[in-house]
Amino acid sequence: MKEMYPEIEPYSTGFLKVSELHTIYFEEVGNSKGKPVVFLHGGPGGGIIPNYRRYFNPEKWRIILMDQRGCGQSTPFAELKENTTWDLVADIETLRTHLSINRWAVFGGSWGSTLALAYAIKHPLPCTELFLRGIFLLRKKEIDWFYQEGCSKIYPDAWEGYVKPIPKEERHNFVEAYYKRLTSDDNKTRKEAAKAWSIWEGSTSKLIPDTDIVARFGEDEFADAFARIECHYFMNNGFFTEDNFLLNNVGKIRHIPTVIVQGRYDVVCPAESAWDLHRAFPEAEFHLIADAGHSLSEKGITDALIKATDSY
Repeated sequence: MKEMYPEIEPYSTGFLKVSELHTIYFEEVGNSKGKPVVFLHGGPGGGIIPNYRRYFNPEKWRIILMDQRGCGQSTPFAELKENTTWDLVADIETLRTHLSINRWAVFGGSWGSTLALAYAIKHPLPCTELFLRGIFLLRKKEIDWFYQEGCSKIYPDAWEGYVKPIPKEERHNFVEAYYKRLTSDDNKTRKEAAKAWSIWEGSTSKLIPDTDIVARFGEDEFADAFARIECHYFMNNGFFTEDNFLLNNVGKIRHIPTVIVQGRYDVVCPAESAWDLHRAFPEAEFHLIADAGHSLSEKGITDALIKATDSY
C-alpha cells in the first residue's frame, strides 16, 4: 500500500488579489521545475491543510495549493459576496496565468471534484490530467440525501446533533433553515448553527468515525467559513444552470486522461454519483475502494490516489 509522502514545507507562498473584494492565498511545494498540479480542496469553504501536500512525489511534481474564496488564509474570511462556483473557476485560471503555467493537472476531492469538473469543462485546454475523488455532482438528490433525509438513517446518533438547532416547524427544509441562521447577525445563533452543520459532516466522513476529524470540523473558525460557504452554495444549486450540469457537459472533457477514486461506503458523497460519472465518462480510470468511506486519508483511497499521481 502506498502511503503519503513525508511532510514538506512550501518553497513559495503568496496572496493573489482576484477581485476588488477577494484575495486568495496560495503555496507551491515540491519541484519548482516539475510537472504542475493544482490541488482543489473540499467544502466549499474547507481550506487547505499541510497533509494535502503529500499526495504527490515532491521530486516529480510542482504542487500548487490554494485556499478558495472566504476560507483558510484567503480574505475576507467567510465572505459570501462574489463567492460562486464560477468565481472560483476564474480564480483557478487567474492563478495559473499568474504562475506562468501553460498546462497543469487538476486534483480534487468531494467539492474539489465538483470544482475540478467545472473548471475542466470551462477550460479544457490547460488540463493535462484530472485526479478526482469522492465524486460530488451537486445535484438536488445528493444535497437531500445528506442534509435532509437518507444519511440520517445510517448515523441517527450524529443526526440528533445536526437537527438540534432547528425548530420542528422548519425541519422540512434543513438547508434553508440553516442558511437563515448561518447568515444571522447574531453571533451566538451563527456559531451554534456552524458547529452543528460542520460536526455532522466530520462525524460521517470516514468508514470508522474519527474523533480527530470531528474535533477539527467543530473548531469555531473552521466551522464558520465551512458551514456558511457550503450552505450558500447549496442554497444556490452550486450556481449551475441545470441540476445535471456536470454530467450533461462531460463530453467536453472526455479526451482528458482522468482517474476517479471512490469509497464504496462513502455516505457524504455516495458511490452512485461516481458511478454515474463513470458511465458518462467511460474513458476515465475508475477505482471503487471496497473498504473506504469519504475521507481522503482513508488507506485505500490514499493508496489509489498516490498510485495515480505516481503514474503520470
